[in-house]
Amino acid sequence: MSKLLRYIKSYIKGDLFIWALVAVLALFSFMPVYSASTNLVYVAGNGTTVGILIKHAVLLLMGFVIIFLIHRTPYRYFSAVSVMMIPVIIVLLIVTLAQGTTIGGANAARWIRIPIIGIGFQTSTLAGLVIMVYTARYLAQRKDAKIDFKESLFRLWAPIALVLVCILPANFSTTAIVFVMVLLLCFVGGYPVKYLLGIVGAGVMILMLFVLTAKAFPGLMPNRVDTWISRVESFSNDDLKEGYQVENAKIAIATGGLTGKGPGKSVQKNFLPQSSSDFIFAIIVEEYGLVGACLVLLAYLLLTYRLFVAAKKAGTIFAKLLVVGVGFPIMFQAVINMMVATNLGPVTGQTLPLISSGGTSIWMTCLAVGMVLSVTASNEVTEEELVTKSDDSLENLYPNPKEV
Repeated sequence: MSKLLRYIKSYIKGDLFIWALVAVLALFSFMPVYSASTNLVYVAGNGTTVGILIKHAVLLLMGFVIIFLIHRTPYRYFSAVSVMMIPVIIVLLIVTLAQGTTIGGANAARWIRIPIIGIGFQTSTLAGLVIMVYTARYLAQRKDAKIDFKESLFRLWAPIALVLVCILPANFSTTAIVFVMVLLLCFVGGYPVKYLLGIVGAGVMILMLFVLTAKAFPGLMPNRVDTWISRVESFSNDDLKEGYQVENAKIAIATGGLTGKGPGKSVQKNFLPQSSSDFIFAIIVEEYGLVGACLVLLAYLLLTYRLFVAAKKAGTIFAKLLVVGVGFPIMFQAVINMMVATNLGPVTGQTLPLISSGGTSIWMTCLAVGMVLSVTASNEVTEEELVTKSDDSLENLYPNPKEV
């Protein structure tokens, strides 16, 4: 066994605690996903439980391949890649929106179909990840210089705004989460607060303009704005009838008790349409009780702690900001998912990272984890070495402001 561990350790780098936590969450996911898959099979008539489990296993395996490949890539490469990916994700988002609003009753403006393998891919999730790396790059390049607001409007906020405007019509929750995480990253990276307040004001105005436009011309994006408003109203107004999913999620949690009904014994999974993805935490509470829910929460808290450690130990500003930018959104998303399942927040459609089913969620989470592990594997790299070893071919296009 010790030889096997040494062999495995020779191939993997970085924070082994993060590796272990990610593996534990992924292994645990098989039980609730397999249990909740009966909804898709017997209610929706989609596939078989074994088939869904195998698909989940393949997606997780591909996710860990992504982690392995990314964590062995020097993190300095991600800086230039983020710039080159901006136009790519804008094109992907436009293509996604151009598909129309619904296909078979689902919101097609969020997904594109990957050729050959036929798996749906949510482009907004990749866009959010690219934006976080791009923001970390911008802030790191200006670590020793006073940020010029006009210059930042063009180089930082214009690309971010363009991407978010492309995401907003179909996915408000992802737009809001990415925007909030960008603001948080900018605050951590030393971007002036007075400028951030102006950006927040501009963001609110753009959102209001979009809502008013959608209301005036409902044919442009049917039902989306009404859906956002109804979700917020049903959450904030106790007199309104709760949504179908929220009501069944609350029943699942209420009947879970301290230790739960046991693996596979959930009843509400047969009534929750998104029991294996958006509301999987409710199924976890029903089957594993308060104890199981607390253990899942503890795993995410430990992962958050290791992200703090990784950011603190990182040898360069870009590395620190990269960990904050791609790592902490995972925790933020997990908290939102659990809040929605427990009726502490309005329905958002965010999955539980590394546990919920779904290829895009798994792959993008694994991509982010791989970046964090790449940083932890290179803690000895200093700012001076990063400059000398930089493979960022775009440095001449975006010079350090203090050298201009």
